[in-house]
Amino acid sequence: MSDQEKTAYRVLARKYRPSTFTDLIGQAPMVQTLTNAFQMGRIAQAYMLTGVRGVGKTTTARILARALNYELAAGDDHEAVDMPTIDMPQIGIHCDAIIESRHVDVIEMDAASHTSINDIREIIEASRYKPATARYKVYIIDEVHMLSTAAFNGLLKTLEEPPAHVKFIFATTEIRKVPVTVLSRCQRFDLRRIDADTMIHFLTGIADLEKVSIADDAKRLIARASEGSVRDALSLLDQAIAHGATGGAAGGSNEIGEDALRDMLGLADSARIIDLFELLMSGKIAEALAELNEQYNSGADPMVVLSDLAEFTHLLTRLKVAPGVQDQGALSPREKERGTELAAKLSMRVLSSTWQILLKGIQEVANAPTPLAAADMVLVRLAYAADLPSPDEALRQLKQAQQSGAAPAAPNAPVSGNSSGGPSGAQSAKSMASAVGSQYTGGASSGGSHLSAVAMAPRAEIHAAPQVVSDVQPDDQPAVTLETLEDIMALASERRDMPLRFAVERQLRLVSFQQGHIEVALAPNAPKTIAGDLGKKLSEWTGRRWLVSIVQDGGTPTLHEQATHARETEFLETERHPLVAAALKAFPGSKLVDVVKQNRVLQPPENSDPENSGPENSDKE
Repeated sequence: MSDQEKTAYRVLARKYRPSTFTDLIGQAPMVQTLTNAFQMGRIAQAYMLTGVRGVGKTTTARILARALNYELAAGDDHEAVDMPTIDMPQIGIHCDAIIESRHVDVIEMDAASHTSINDIREIIEASRYKPATARYKVYIIDEVHMLSTAAFNGLLKTLEEPPAHVKFIFATTEIRKVPVTVLSRCQRFDLRRIDADTMIHFLTGIADLEKVSIADDAKRLIARASEGSVRDALSLLDQAIAHGATGGAAGGSNEIGEDALRDMLGLADSARIIDLFELLMSGKIAEALAELNEQYNSGADPMVVLSDLAEFTHLLTRLKVAPGVQDQGALSPREKERGTELAAKLSMRVLSSTWQILLKGIQEVANAPTPLAAADMVLVRLAYAADLPSPDEALRQLKQAQQSGAAPAAPNAPVSGNSSGGPSGAQSAKSMASAVGSQYTGGASSGGSHLSAVAMAPRAEIHAAPQVVSDVQPDDQPAVTLETLEDIMALASERRDMPLRFAVERQLRLVSFQQGHIEVALAPNAPKTIAGDLGKKLSEWTGRRWLVSIVQDGGTPTLHEQATHARETEFLETERHPLVAAALKAFPGSKLVDVVKQNRVLQPPENSDPENSGPENSDKE
């Protein structure tokens, strides 16, 4: 090794690359499986390692190659080791060369640049010869999904029955692009993303080894930005050390704070993101636009700001439906406290509409020539339209306005203090209809001047009480009574919703049926969304709220299973009838294919009476 190579700086991702299975983090199931397999001597001929970038696929392949070829000479403090083993406390004879990817018997190949059948032919030919110095000849093929179809087909025979001295280790980030014929010949290991708590603990250890100080909030930012990738986390830490260094020279004081890291990543302050979210939820659009502009001038990317708002909306939704999420290590105490408070105040409808607007807005900003202007328009839309009523609620308000002759109150719209000169009940209903038509049909209405009563009313405050769907049946809609799953099937057929009819017939096992509440158990392979879809359709069709709950066990057989059982029972009873049994016996090889019910009852031949065969007796039967 030259002096230049000795003094060259090694990035943290390479400097702290694991060399043993003990050093791997977050992959305990895979390590346990391999440990048991090596101890029992059940070593497979091929392994498939898959996972997102940076979780350790190539590193695991090298460690596995080292374990297969581990050999240690006897010493004063240890015995000789000459067998495959997961336990590698010391550097063996072949370890250094394998770790540095220069061992003659451990061949690493990048499938992205060696995709053809000719490259696979070279592997097949070389695999016939025994290893030069090691125990096994190991082929590590990275990004194996890049191989051509011919290359995969050419590898199949050798992969299924390789020589005893050959092992294959494949790594890929696109497991679905690997043919199933290859997967079936390998032991597959899915390497997991590293969770936030484990990542933060790992970064703390690396920072201690590098003798740098890093704030807890900064570590949370790195763990969140890395998305479970150790390589990404180490690369960000490496960059943060250079960005936040105050000492300059080697051995100087390195200080990594949250603000410096946010500046480096182009992120907005989490507290300012929450402030911006609260301004939007309160309808203070002027203050919200000013806050966005200040964050933009500070270096924050408008798309990143919207992405942070969407991420915070997702956090609030999870805090509302699953409060245990607040224990995640990637959340700062500030996010936990303020997020829990906001989740309790906002309704699920507001959170859902906010998420949809932000999701569409992020795409608009990505394609806009001026991202800041596009982000401004998204915030305006969010402040004015995120709390609009749903279509059924808007129509219900319109119906109530027509019946009472009073103007329907727009949700969270500012109430005018002038009680005189207002529109009459008929005019208010007309303006409500105009607003509803403009909002949900997308067309212009004749009452467009009244649209501000509903569609352009910003929210004045955050509401804590969720919206409740009324059970009142509209006057112009006939009442629909449902008592059984058969009634629901008939209603679905009437509404021409064949997918829902099929699901009710074949995928639901009834536990209890009450007006407005159904409990069911799901048949195997039933989609998890069927309960929500059924409840939504029933509420829409009947005009009252329906709740469909899913239980784990119990329930009667599905309607299709009941019909099938009844059909089989009918066939068995028909086949046992003496007349049918005699016909089947008289014609060998014949079988009963259908049963058609008629008014006339079949009688066995031996009971037939010529004197009682007249039409009178037939009618009597």
